[in-house]
Amino acid sequence: MDFVKEFAIFLHESGAIKFGSFKLSSGKDSAYYVDLRLVPSFPHQFRKMIKSMQNLISEKIGLDSFDYIASVPTSGLVIASALAIETAKPLIYIRQKPKDYGTSSLIEGKIPEGSRVILVDDVGTTGHSLLNAIKSLKDAKIIVESAFVIVNRLEGARQNLEVEKVKMYEITDILTISNILHNEKILDDQILDRINKQMNTK
Repeated sequence: MDFVKEFAIFLHESGAIKFGSFKLSSGKDSAYYVDLRLVPSFPHQFRKMIKSMQNLISEKIGLDSFDYIASVPTSGLVIASALAIETAKPLIYIRQKPKDYGTSSLIEGKIPEGSRVILVDDVGTTGHSLLNAIKSLKDAKIIVESAFVIVNRLEGARQNLEVEKVKMYEITDILTISNILHNEKILDDQILDRINKQMNTK
């Protein structure tokens, strides 16, 4: 069984993806909810997910094309930390707002100007948090051209990042996951139809 199919079934069985009616942090209504923060509680699946992300990075841009891994707290940071250990790449992370004590820096970690980074997050929706991180990195004269997420929700993140000349890659997306679960008779036609309408693919 390939990783994406196994992962889709695991997400459903572990409760990391739920179907129904949910209110997102953006205020939008959604036919599903993805919570990848549950995955590290399942070490074998977590390890497979990190390995799959490492393979995706190797395949798309190569491990020699960047110097640092960067992420945004908190869920993306867990993934980026594991990835940094696997690839032996230094890790930094970007706060959404400066801390109000100490150095009040947005970027945590030591990184020289001109360094090349990849951004890592768990889920790509509109790309809002990634865009904030890209701005902070560029302001610090750090080069960022690629972002990697586990699941793309297909709600504009790729297009929004492209405006900043950052290319986004993902292991899988919500339509692929939904179609796998539908084929496995886990998801009914009605829910699949709602997800398709949410993605504006119909």
